[in-house]
Amino acid sequence: MTLLLYSVMLWLAQPFLRRKLRRRSKQEPGYLVAVEERFGHYQGAPYSVSDGLVWIHAVSLGETRTAAVLVARLRESLPGIRLLLTHGTATGRAEGATLMRPGDVQSWQPWDTPGAVVRFLTHFKPRVGILLETEIWPNLVAGCQRLQVPLVLANARMSDKSMRQARRLAWLSRPALGALTAVWAQSAADADRLEQLGATVHGVYGNLKFDAAPNPAQVATGRAWRQKTGRPVVMFASSRDGEEAALLRVLESNRLPAPVSLAQGDIDSIADDIQWLIVPRHPQRFDEVAALIERHGFAVSRRSAWSAGPPAVLPASHGPVIWLGDSLGEMAQYYGLADVALLGGSFEPLGGQNLIEAAACACPVLTGPHTFNFAEAVELAVVAGAAQRLPGLPQAVAAAQTLLNHPRALAAMVGAATEFSNAHRGAVEKTANAVVALWSAQFDAP
Repeated sequence: MTLLLYSVMLWLAQPFLRRKLRRRSKQEPGYLVAVEERFGHYQGAPYSVSDGLVWIHAVSLGETRTAAVLVARLRESLPGIRLLLTHGTATGRAEGATLMRPGDVQSWQPWDTPGAVVRFLTHFKPRVGILLETEIWPNLVAGCQRLQVPLVLANARMSDKSMRQARRLAWLSRPALGALTAVWAQSAADADRLEQLGATVHGVYGNLKFDAAPNPAQVATGRAWRQKTGRPVVMFASSRDGEEAALLRVLESNRLPAPVSLAQGDIDSIADDIQWLIVPRHPQRFDEVAALIERHGFAVSRRSAWSAGPPAVLPASHGPVIWLGDSLGEMAQYYGLADVALLGGSFEPLGGQNLIEAAACACPVLTGPHTFNFAEAVELAVVAGAAQRLPGLPQAVAAAQTLLNHPRALAAMVGAATEFSNAHRGAVEKTANAVVALWSAQFDAP
């Protein structure tokens, strides 16, 4: 009865989903691509079980980049496999297109109504389904169980906050987690929380993101740009709504009290002595952040306007110039460009973003207090000396200035970031082996 009520609510919500997609498409046209796929309606003939599609669901950009590591390893173990890659966001789908090979297929994740789920599963007939990180949809799990499609949750994580939310919806989350074929957790803490919610954890394999090597050409380009800049670069990486304004207030105003570690004159000169780079988390906010920077009295230089890297000298008639990273797929280049990075999402109660890519690019990280989405990775990085945790943005700005004024301390953090990144690899091998075992069992089954 509870699943029926949930299904009725989602069925009634379909018009609102269509409206939301139209609204999002004004800034991201990708949301209007193949809209009917979201409701289980597809072009072309249905697939056959013998096509043997390996289905990986990577909801957004971050999960799709994680999926790339697993896909590459699976192609080595299972030459000739055909991939079905599903997404929920336009950025995820755009990134996923780069993983496609002849015979592969992309689609939107079906809206979680019984009808859409059944149409999705009967059209594609996947041999194995792999959900990444946190993507549990009750009807999708129930449909796979009913049609005997093995469905696993890989690279699984569960924060304390998410666990509390799941407990409030235990009537939905517990049956869904319990019906999964397997759960492979990132950490022992994630495994414990998932088991408390009814999942059966079959292994703790670590975080796949550690196995994702950054694009070496991008890192090299970023470092070459840094050499030409002539002053240190501090990046606000994957910043979220509210955080950019808080940073800009620190940089623009003499009215803020100086942190204990800095004289007021140092605070006043921070925007001049350091080249600041803001890279918003969501592309639909690029224009908004550019306007925000100008409202705070700074000039803006947008990455999209650069031809051969950032200009060496920029006109500053409207105040110091702040760079805006308004491009997709270039985070490794930005981390290569930066001497230090502030971690977006951690200075507001948003749970923080992933710092693993920064470490892989040997970029030290300064994080705020709110990191519950990636709690273990952040704690490990802090213990390793690859990251520092600060109570707020004024203190993070001061810490960045201090690091840049002490090259030995900065170099120590750079070395610690590299060691931290190298020490935690190996999840992809364990995960791929488990997928291959499940795949083989399916083909051996009568």
